[in-house]
Amino acid sequence: MISTSSSGRLIALVMGRNVLTLSVLVISALVAFGVWGAYGTWQSGRLALELEKTAVLLQQARAQQAATVASLQGQLQTEQHKSLVYTRALGELQAKMTRLDALGSRLVDVASLDKSEFDFGMEPALGGLRQPGTVVDAPVVQQGMAQIDARLKQMDAQFTALDYMLESKRTQLDARPHTWPTKGGWISSGFGPRIDPFTGGQAMHYGVDIANRPGAPVLASSAGVVSFAGKMQDFGYVVDVDHGYGYSTRYAHMSSLSVKIGDVVEDRQTLGKVGSTGHSTGPHIHYEVRHYGKLVNPRQFLPRG
Repeated sequence: MISTSSSGRLIALVMGRNVLTLSVLVISALVAFGVWGAYGTWQSGRLALELEKTAVLLQQARAQQAATVASLQGQLQTEQHKSLVYTRALGELQAKMTRLDALGSRLVDVASLDKSEFDFGMEPALGGLRQPGTVVDAPVVQQGMAQIDARLKQMDAQFTALDYMLESKRTQLDARPHTWPTKGGWISSGFGPRIDPFTGGQAMHYGVDIANRPGAPVLASSAGVVSFAGKMQDFGYVVDVDHGYGYSTRYAHMSSLSVKIGDVVEDRQTLGKVGSTGHSTGPHIHYEVRHYGKLVNPRQFLPRG
């Protein structure tokens, strides 16, 4: 190798081949280490980013798993609650059926009926084609149980009415509705065809409307047993009373009730209060009379004057 000195003379430097080769190798190694270090730094950053993403996904998966577990636990608790409700409801239905069986057997004895025909201790006779097993939805079961419960309440009230009649030895004249069904009031709409106050068209009115002040007492028109007490579509709050010998009465549109299904009521006992619930234009009661299920004009059962 040749270089120039400060005086202008040439100076010759001699470098051996081995030294040159070693220098090239050292420089190459340094460059390689530098590149490898830079790549390693980049790779480490990339791995750290992937690790961070994985940690976020794992956290989300754990949160979703916790939500799923909570949802399943909630469903399990709901099903357990439904099971308890069904068990309680079935127990109440069984108790009511046991009471009806006992009451029915007693009525058979009192009325001297044929025990071979009215044996309340026998299993009910059922039959039909074999059907493959199907899963019934819970709402269907609930609806069916509610219908059975309502029917049992009606049967209970009817049996109680029969028992009341047989025990009290009431006559047909006593059972016939004969008192004014409210304290005060006046007939605002009669029995038969009339102009519907809501539609303006011709309609059949199956009772009489007795207008009165709100809150006036509604009275039983004869002694009997309450066969229904509750709310009905269009009629609002309603009480039905079975008086025996085929007579029954209905009192509708009341604001509140004072009796429940199965209650034994006397003549002029308070059943509730005059109101305007249901399909009504003002405070009054809708009063109906049935004889063996047939609606008849209540005017013939209302006292004159």
